[in-house]
Amino acid sequence: MTRETTPLIIRLDQAGIPLNEHDTAASPEVPWFVRLLQAFSGWLAALFLLGFIGLGAMSVVESSTASMGLGIAMIVAAFALLRAARSDVLEHLALAVSLVGQLLVAWAWVMVWETSAYLWWPLLGLQVVLALVMPSLVHRSFSAFAASLALYMALAMSALDQAASGLVLLALTLFWLNEFRWPRHIRSVQAWGYGLLVGLLVLQGVAHVGQPLLIQFESHSTGTGGWVAPWLNTIVLALTLALLLQRVFKTQPRHWSVFVGVAALLLMSLYVPMVVQGVVVMLLGVAIGHRLLMGLGVLSLLVGMGSYYYWLDTTLLIKALTLLVIGVLSFVLRWVLRKSLRVWHGAITPREPRS
Repeated sequence: MTRETTPLIIRLDQAGIPLNEHDTAASPEVPWFVRLLQAFSGWLAALFLLGFIGLGAMSVVESSTASMGLGIAMIVAAFALLRAARSDVLEHLALAVSLVGQLLVAWAWVMVWETSAYLWWPLLGLQVVLALVMPSLVHRSFSAFAASLALYMALAMSALDQAASGLVLLALTLFWLNEFRWPRHIRSVQAWGYGLLVGLLVLQGVAHVGQPLLIQFESHSTGTGGWVAPWLNTIVLALTLALLLQRVFKTQPRHWSVFVGVAALLLMSLYVPMVVQGVVVMLLGVAIGHRLLMGLGVLSLLVGMGSYYYWLDTTLLIKALTLLVIGVLSFVLRWVLRKSLRVWHGAITPREPRS
């Protein structure tokens, strides 16, 4: 090993990329169906273990203090088990134990605060802490997903649930744009990004259905938050697009049509926020060359367009004509942009997509 190659090997090791020495045989990768069977075995073992514990701890749920204490103890035990886990069975067993501990902690807070907004903010803080400290990528992804749902529920108590998806999209963009900023935490950042991405898709599905996650939220759908939420969501989307454009302009020249497109997207977000969010996710995937983000961005865009179609309180003929006009205008806009950006495209070096 020479002095010139030492920094590169150290940086690869810090990034979590294993290097096999010449005298060490590379271990074969475990097939996906074997890992799936191990995960199922872990959850099955966890169900039997938790059922055995539950038979002797039925009185715990009647006391908020006992429920809180047992829940924290189970979360700590899951943390210790995850640090010592070297197989998928133990990892998923620890994940199940952690979930039960989180449910006990949440139940203790429910008995204290019932369904007020004070319940969801501590749950959001708990999920954020678990996403940061738990030594498991699966657990971190789940905690990021649960944090997005807790944020939605906390904001829904003030009729600001529409802004929750915008805030999740902002956090999602920050994580993926800074994916390689901290080499030692690349996989953790990816885990948080995937968890938030799933949470964003779930929130868009909730908006598509048109019903809140909990029935109690219907009583909070009126008030000041009803008209503040769309504007707050637009402001958050503007900040997200600004961060995305800042990343794009580092490698590509600026053009006036980009700012016109951003203004059009922000105007659309006041009426069809789900469509704009899908476009932003798709643009984020294109900017960082991530195929999965591109595909899920297209899926999010299709869900948003479908929601807009069903939200229109008009006849089927008017809906069909509206979609026809939007489609024709989109093709015309594409033709105009291709003509005006022909010189601009010549200066762009496209980035190779990655899976």
